[in-house]
Amino acid sequence: MPPDVAPALTHPHPRFVPTAYGEVTGAAPALLAQLFAPQRLGLLLAAAAAIAIGIGTWLWARTPDYKLLYAQVSDRDGGAIVAALQQMNVPYKIAGGGGAILVPDDQVYEVRLKLAGQGLPKGGLVGFEVMENTRLGASQFLEQVNYQRALEGELARSIQAVSAVQSARVHLAISKPSVFVRDPQKPSASVMVNLHPGRTLDAAQVSAIVHLISSSVPELPVKNVTVVDQNGALLSSEGQAASGLDATQLKYVRDLEAKHMKRIEAILTPLVGAENVRAQVTADVDFAQTERAEETFRPNRNPDEAAMRSQQTSERPTGGAGTPATGVPGALSNQPPSPASAPIDNAPQAQPSASGAPGADKAAAGTAAQPPAAPAHKDATINYEVDRTIRHIRQSMGSVRRLSAAVVVNHRREIAGDGKVSFKPLTAEEMAQITDLVKEAMGYTAQRGDTINVANAAFTTPDKEVVTETPLWKQPETISTLKEVGRYAVAIGVLIYLVFGVLKPLLRRAAAAAAAAPALPPPALVGRHATSAQEGNLDRARQLARDEPKLVANVVKQWVGGNE
Repeated sequence: MPPDVAPALTHPHPRFVPTAYGEVTGAAPALLAQLFAPQRLGLLLAAAAAIAIGIGTWLWARTPDYKLLYAQVSDRDGGAIVAALQQMNVPYKIAGGGGAILVPDDQVYEVRLKLAGQGLPKGGLVGFEVMENTRLGASQFLEQVNYQRALEGELARSIQAVSAVQSARVHLAISKPSVFVRDPQKPSASVMVNLHPGRTLDAAQVSAIVHLISSSVPELPVKNVTVVDQNGALLSSEGQAASGLDATQLKYVRDLEAKHMKRIEAILTPLVGAENVRAQVTADVDFAQTERAEETFRPNRNPDEAAMRSQQTSERPTGGAGTPATGVPGALSNQPPSPASAPIDNAPQAQPSASGAPGADKAAAGTAAQPPAAPAHKDATINYEVDRTIRHIRQSMGSVRRLSAAVVVNHRREIAGDGKVSFKPLTAEEMAQITDLVKEAMGYTAQRGDTINVANAAFTTPDKEVVTETPLWKQPETISTLKEVGRYAVAIGVLIYLVFGVLKPLLRRAAAAAAAAPALPPPALVGRHATSAQEGNLDRARQLARDEPKLVANVVKQWVGGNE
């Protein structure tokens, strides 16, 4: 090697540590200082990649599972829900083209309750809040349209509160008031309900929706409300209303029958044991509502106590027609009266009677000439009040016309001394006792035509279905827990592998390479005043240049490139 190269070669390279400072230590900064630039770069890149992979694995382990919060939400409701989630600092995801919103699975129910407190989602319906934004100068027609729109939205929200209804729309046809009272036009309504998958509306629920709409709109009759489902099936039928048999009446019959069955089974269970009696009751219920008016006339029970309404009495003589003759008997009485003439003053005076009273003879003569009174005929008519009864009878609906009961009792179970189980039929006395108990429990009435049939037969015991218990490792709770534990285990495993499988081997190989390389003397010992020890080091450096020319060339190239 030329002499001018020796001073440059004696300059310490970062790969080596001078012997004056000792051997290679295990510290990372010293180790990095001993490596070449490409080696340092590769080691740093590997360390950065390992750290990035570890951080990503840890974040993946801590990422929660997202579950559906709301599906098929409108754009208006979706924007309001997202704004509310941002205010609550709840992470969310949007899927399904913006129609579905997902949140972490452990916050689904809490977020739903909070959003429900804010009135979200509104279902894309506009209620009476549209009246809050009334513009100044709006016409009467616009106000009427907004009111009808708000009423339809509020009714749709009320219908959506039914558990089986997913969404609903209400259309109201409200006519303008008319001055013609004889020809009024009643409003009508149409309801479109979208039911949840697998859900249906029974007759009682449909009737409730119809009456809800009818009671919310003034002068809207029940017959003008139509309810249709998403399949186009008509749910409200006028035939049921016309027949008078609605769901309430059917429910009343079922409840009545169930009540009698429960009473029969409850009174027989202590005698024959549980699951050893079956009862069925059929009720014939009269739902006809009748009114009857009766007026009954009967003879008076006690004529003496009867009330007199009127009395009429008449009397007439029985001697012939006309008035009887009166006056002095003789021819003079039968002659017409003579003309009147003045009295004669010198007429002879009448002689006084023996009694001395003037005119006494005339009175006596008149009395003696008075004929006897003729017999008379009397008629009396008395009207009494008639015993009359008026009844107005109105028969109530739901009266029981007839009850029919069928009861089956199992054979008596007996256990012998050897533990063998046998079944024997009941005796006649026991069956008679059971029959009497059933009659009393159901309210048996022979005049009403009730029937009862009690039978004693052996029950067929069904084979017990073996229900396989779900293994612990298949239960949803266990699977969820294993997923969480596995996620953290994978993250920790990746970190351990990066530390002990990647970084540590790289550092070990770098340390081994640094320990195998010979050390160069410090520059302070090289020069014209070098001792024999330094000469030995120079000889070893020259020998290294001869044995490892590429290594020396790389060192020199690095020195030149680094201006050292």
